[in-house]
Amino acid sequence: MDRLNETLKIEAVDVDDYDAIYLVGGHGVMYDFTDHEPLLTLTADFYEKGKVVSSVCHGPSGLINVKLSNGDYLVKNKKVTGFSWAEEKLAKRQNVVPYNLEEQLKERGGDYSKALIPFTSHVVVDGRLVTGQNPRSAKGVGKAVVKLLGEKR
Repeated sequence: MDRLNETLKIEAVDVDDYDAIYLVGGHGVMYDFTDHEPLLTLTADFYEKGKVVSSVCHGPSGLINVKLSNGDYLVKNKKVTGFSWAEEKLAKRQNVVPYNLEEQLKERGGDYSKALIPFTSHVVVDGRLVTGQNPRSAKGVGKAVVKLLGEKR
């Protein structure tokens, strides 16, 4: 409990102390991650310092507004995935989520793909960017991140 009570603030994170960042999923992050400047800056720093950036399910909500130092969105021209609009509809959440994550990733220039069958695992790796479509993709995202980290050594 002490660790939970003394969680490091995002602004205090030193990118050089870590090899990767992982943005968790859940509908709540659509509200918390999208415009949280410290998280957006930290994520851009991870990517620009050659670190692995990863996310799963709704976690890519934290990627849609990340801009790199050249002004481009991090997802521009990158292969990505995230919770699909079909999955939102099947989960009956299309009327309560603040936006369509699939469309937002596309609007930012992401090359979005999804599994043929909703709620099945789908992991996309584009260089050091790893994204997973839904909760069933979490294990695959973890394995992809471990593989990338092993290649760096």
